[in-house]
Amino acid sequence: MSDISNTDKRFMAAAGRLARRGLGRVWPNPAVAALIVHEDGESTRLVGRGVTSRPGMAHAEVNALNQAGDLARGATCYVTLEPCSHYGRTPPCSLALIKAGVKRVVVGMLDPNPRVAGRGVKMLEEAGVEVVVGVCEAEMKDLYKGFMLRQLKQRPQVFLKLAKSADGYIGRSGEGQVKISGPLSMRKVHGFRAEYDAILVGSGTALADDPQLTCRLPGLAERSPVRVIIDRCARLSLESKLVRTCVDVPVWLICGNDADAEKIEVLSAAGVNIIRVPASDCSIKPSVILSALATRGITRVMLEGGARMASSFLLADLVDDLCVVTGDLVIGEDGIEALHGLDLADVMKDPKFERVAAGKFGADRYQYLRRRGA
Repeated sequence: MSDISNTDKRFMAAAGRLARRGLGRVWPNPAVAALIVHEDGESTRLVGRGVTSRPGMAHAEVNALNQAGDLARGATCYVTLEPCSHYGRTPPCSLALIKAGVKRVVVGMLDPNPRVAGRGVKMLEEAGVEVVVGVCEAEMKDLYKGFMLRQLKQRPQVFLKLAKSADGYIGRSGEGQVKISGPLSMRKVHGFRAEYDAILVGSGTALADDPQLTCRLPGLAERSPVRVIIDRCARLSLESKLVRTCVDVPVWLICGNDADAEKIEVLSAAGVNIIRVPASDCSIKPSVILSALATRGITRVMLEGGARMASSFLLADLVDDLCVVTGDLVIGEDGIEALHGLDLADVMKDPKFERVAAGKFGADRYQYLRRRGA
């Protein structure tokens, strides 16, 4: 393997930015990007680029090779994740690179699955292709955190988003949804939704707020994630916005094995995907929820509430990223605490989290925390 050059870093960083656009769109596959760079004398040209297509369709490397055509021969391929070496729905990408005559392959990070890690690199090297591994590796590990967690721990990445008032509340008792965040914050939240495979709320939030949980940014309506409702007893109303739109944007309802069969049948007939799991008298464990989602291919989950659901994931130590948005609104009496049985200020001081960003969305303030070492 050869040394890493500044050119390698520059093109890999560009590939990483391109790959990030695919987050939330290609699960259960990882959002991979590939660039084909052709050198001709002293000039260096980008002749092909590709991203992972929908499941069952071409991977990033093949899409980039198709765009490059004959110029792929003797070129360098920059790919954010190790090319696959096995036959699945599509042939191996490593083999496609070899057949195209690519001379050099620069890889952001190896496949995290220990059963296949390094096999794509080995196939390339045995065919005489020069391979460089680990370019911008820290950035790639952040990009593929959800994919890595699903491969290694059988759960998706969990991002918890909380919006609280200036006096620390998320709503007012008996009033349903209370508008806490400003328009810029809301646009940011919808942007977050577009990058996640699934958005998750508890039945309390679904019943009290009747949310849509979609991405409603111009041009991004098709990027709405799967909407997952944790509903122990299958209480979700047929008249809810979630059920009325489940044909357009999928709704998965996770309920207990012993939930009322008639309610389940009615919701299923309306188009809701029912997932039955073991449950206690009062709740479904977060670990059970995440295992059920990972089994179905979900790699990245955005958790939007409510207080009990957020607290249960924090107490189970299953939150990887946390964004807290604080608005100007003062709720006062009858305010609903942001967390149930936990102090949000203490959570944000927990040494297992580090603050990686802070600033303002319009008039609202935000802090973004990430699990250390993740």
